[in-house]
Amino acid sequence: MFPDSSDCVPLSLTRKIQDFPIGNIPLSQHSLPVEVRYPWDLLRANELYVSSLTESDIQGEIHPSAVIEGILHLGKGTRILPGVFIEGNVIIGENCKIGPNCYIRGSTSIGNHCHIGQSVEIKNCLILSHTNVGHLSYVGDSVLGEHVNLGAGTTVSNLRHDGKNHFSMIGGSLVDTGRRKFGTIIGDHVHTGINTSIYPGRKLWPHTSTRPAEVVQYDVLPEN
Repeated sequence: MFPDSSDCVPLSLTRKIQDFPIGNIPLSQHSLPVEVRYPWDLLRANELYVSSLTESDIQGEIHPSAVIEGILHLGKGTRILPGVFIEGNVIIGENCKIGPNCYIRGSTSIGNHCHIGQSVEIKNCLILSHTNVGHLSYVGDSVLGEHVNLGAGTTVSNLRHDGKNHFSMIGGSLVDTGRRKFGTIIGDHVHTGINTSIYPGRKLWPHTSTRPAEVVQYDVLPEN
């Protein structure tokens, strides 16, 4: 049984918790020792699954100048371009384009038909299908929904200056996420303007957007 998804907003607006893909496999098909109630629990589930991989499965194309140091699952039709460095266990779906010159760090899962652009760094993220992370961006310890487009230079902060756990607003109350490293939760069809900066632990609801150079200090809610 999965809990009610009301606490898992903004991601639960478009799908049930059990339908979320962990490593491109619905959560309902996993047997992971974690309860997913809040959206950041999906990160923990993803970490557990991706870190458990023991053998690579390469079905796509890797450029000779790319460096792979870890276990990689690479889907059909996906291209790893020159200068890409993949470190740790990583899952990348089908028909993606990765790079050139980007850094993908461990416990990251990327869906199908995604583009991770020039000089992007991705660390410990769950990225759903049809999502693009524009060049010169950093995203760490975050969940990105489907059909998300991050404008060039979008930067996600994932660490408080005091090093304490992040809190997130749920139902009008701040909830301890239990995470010292926590970036952002972004719903489906969100677009960020170039050079957007996102405070740690902030959530962007589906179909919202930011302006160029905007600083996201609070959750971005849909307009009524």
